[in-house]
Amino acid sequence: MNGPEIHIEFAPALHLFVDHTRRRGATPVVTDGASSLGHVVESLGVPLTEVGGLAVDGRDVPASHVPRAEERVQVRAVERPQHVPGAPLRFLLDVHLGTLARRLRLLGVDTAYESTDIGDAALAARSAAEKRVLLSRDRGLLRRRELWAGAFVYSTRPDDQLRDVLDRFRPELRPWTRCSACNGLLRQATKDEVADQLEHGTRRTYDVFAQCRECGRAYWKGAHHDQLQAIVDEAMSIRAQLG
Repeated sequence: MNGPEIHIEFAPALHLFVDHTRRRGATPVVTDGASSLGHVVESLGVPLTEVGGLAVDGRDVPASHVPRAEERVQVRAVERPQHVPGAPLRFLLDVHLGTLARRLRLLGVDTAYESTDIGDAALAARSAAEKRVLLSRDRGLLRRRELWAGAFVYSTRPDDQLRDVLDRFRPELRPWTRCSACNGLLRQATKDEVADQLEHGTRRTYDVFAQCRECGRAYWKGAHHDQLQAIVDEAMSIRAQLG
């Protein structure tokens, strides 16, 4: 680039994405004179999914703004809670977020998940077709232009990932209503209806069952129920605190 020089300052919450030399106040950036401000910001490492607003010399501008020489740019972080307009809140998670996907489904949050790597283009296209917020730790994926909406997952720990999603989007929680395997809705079922999926000990010990309306998988309060209930209780507590 050999065009106009501008000065960009990133909000502290965005310092994760930028070089350490750009984490203290406004730093100079040489642009090409034609690219949009959104393109410049992304070229410096920040996906626009994480940008809550852009200001030039104190006035708000869209990402399509073409910067001019000596402009001073402020890049704000996304405000929380983040409102996603135009569709019921639904998520799509990439192949690396399987544990988070299962926990969101456990909480009754509509969560699609790709258990195999179908490629960035296909994920972004599904996000657009189904109007789902794509959650990923892949910055390149979050820069796809066809993406409907997206968000970077900041932690590698499932507990922190879930807490972050609850804080950022404040989804409605309806625990024990979705299938952890396929995201389908559950219904109450009799023991006879799911008998072919039960071991002898389970048939003898349990009487209350649910079944997925989509894939037919059976559910009951088995050996891992207390562990799952603890996840639910913690999430409900966090959600109540957030309001």
